[in-house]
Amino acid sequence: MTPPENGTIIGDDGLARPPWASVDPLMREYYDHEWGMPVRDERGMYERISLEGFQAGLSWATILRKRDAFRSAFLDFHPESVAAFTEADVERLMQDSGIVRNRLKIRAAITNAKATIALRSEGGLVDFVWSFQPESTPEPRTFADVATQSPESIALSKALRKKGFAFVGPTTMYALMEAIGMIDTHLLDSHRRGSSGVWL
Repeated sequence: MTPPENGTIIGDDGLARPPWASVDPLMREYYDHEWGMPVRDERGMYERISLEGFQAGLSWATILRKRDAFRSAFLDFHPESVAAFTEADVERLMQDSGIVRNRLKIRAAITNAKATIALRSEGGLVDFVWSFQPESTPEPRTFADVATQSPESIALSKALRKKGFAFVGPTTMYALMEAIGMIDTHLLDSHRRGSSGVWL
């Protein structure tokens, strides 16, 4: 297999993908159909922020495999539903082997649901996050060219923290920006480059 620093890998279907999306069928499906596509709805944005927070320190593949369990545990990530969670719900979730059982991350998801609701009076979470879209997008040729944070992800992290969000560090927010199409970090020769329609 081609080393990660050498760019994309041609799959058995003849399509070029980065190394992380080339082996695991679940990751490949996610890459081909969801990663890097614009998220413009509040529930979807809150879910992505929550899952990126749970991913901190872990692999995305781990989170993706547990995604259905997360959706069940967090009532499909409806902000009002999660904002109403109590300490008893935290304890219940700590016993749920289907999700990542991290007390701080579970509490952060609840905190962020409340912060999401509070942001509605200022135009909402979606517009708030997208307001940090940079003027240009990276153009990585190899996996090694992809950054882990940017001035915009640092600014978004600080702004969300001021609004009461937790587990929204600069690296986590850069991953969010990649996942929702705010930046296009598909490698230049990937079959998905430009697929978001955001950067034409």
